[in-house]
Amino acid sequence: MRLRKRFAMVSLMTLAALLLSVMTVATQGTLPLGLGDVVEGVLSCGLGVGFGVGSSEASCSLSSLEWQVLADIRFPRIFMALVTGAGLAMTGAILQSVTRNPLADPYLFGISSGAALGAVVAISALSGVAISALSGVAIYPELFGLTELESLTDILLSDMSVTAGALIGAALSVVLMLVLAGRAAAQVETLLLSGVAVSFLLSALTSLVIYFSTPDTATTLLFWLMGSFTGSQWDSLMLPVIFLCLCLLVFLLFAPWLQVLQLGDDSASALGVPVYALRLSMLLLCSAMTAVLVAEVGGIGFVGLMIPHICRLLVGARLPQLLLMSALLGGVFMVWVDYLANALLTDQVLPVGIVTSALGSVFFFLILKGRHERS
Repeated sequence: MRLRKRFAMVSLMTLAALLLSVMTVATQGTLPLGLGDVVEGVLSCGLGVGFGVGSSEASCSLSSLEWQVLADIRFPRIFMALVTGAGLAMTGAILQSVTRNPLADPYLFGISSGAALGAVVAISALSGVAISALSGVAIYPELFGLTELESLTDILLSDMSVTAGALIGAALSVVLMLVLAGRAAAQVETLLLSGVAVSFLLSALTSLVIYFSTPDTATTLLFWLMGSFTGSQWDSLMLPVIFLCLCLLVFLLFAPWLQVLQLGDDSASALGVPVYALRLSMLLLCSAMTAVLVAEVGGIGFVGLMIPHICRLLVGARLPQLLLMSALLGGVFMVWVDYLANALLTDQVLPVGIVTSALGSVFFFLILKGRHERS
């Protein structure tokens, strides 16, 4: 009962922090807005404008320019950061659970590297359309002599191609990991070592693709690989949100089996848990979730490593609570990381992956230092 009360209290506090973070970060930018202006604007104008529903200008407390910046630029970027942080944090929690390794995350298994390789190949193959779509230029089709229908079709096809490429690349990384592990794939240690080897291999192939790309394409790919929420649109949120909800539902349904897996493979098998099938299905589901996010925002590392550790300190190791808290805290973390990426440099946007890598390396060092002191 005490754990449930603690979880409820921490969850409410984190949810309040998430709402406050969204509203606070929405005030930041070249067009300054107060926190009261943002809250009043959301209540009076409604987020329907962001989805193209529209609202009465007479009832909106903000000017048309202020609401357009808020609804069409800042909120899509913030919510993309929120969904990305939640998805990567949940994926990290699941991978750490099925491998019983506290240092596991999508990058350790090569999942992110495979998704990045597939997306890079797709972008290179569709360089003209994909680059303009990813950079947000294609939302002004008249500048390129395109009709609105043609530009929207090109954007849709390019986004679908990048997502499909990322999914194929992530699946390829899992297949390569299993093939490399061979008959010892049932052993967690062998899977981890195979994942590290696959990660380096696919990263090398990604660099090779960039090396043979045109200068403009290579520049865009390098910036994209470092991760960014710039140019996020409401329609690009649909697929990540669907995957996030579906994966969370499946993870919660299989939470009892995943919890039993913490006892060890032999004990879980004795209790009727299909260990190998469960581990493989969770790997595939995590790779799909990671691929969808990587296709939208690029490579962002260490989130799946840091957030589950912090959540275990807050709510314990029971998987349902850990997953929900990871989603909430991962969203809060990524919203503020995106703010730092936009605020650290004047007139420039720092890639999000640089900020998470810097924070993650320090966090990784603290984990190793803590283990050394305890031993």
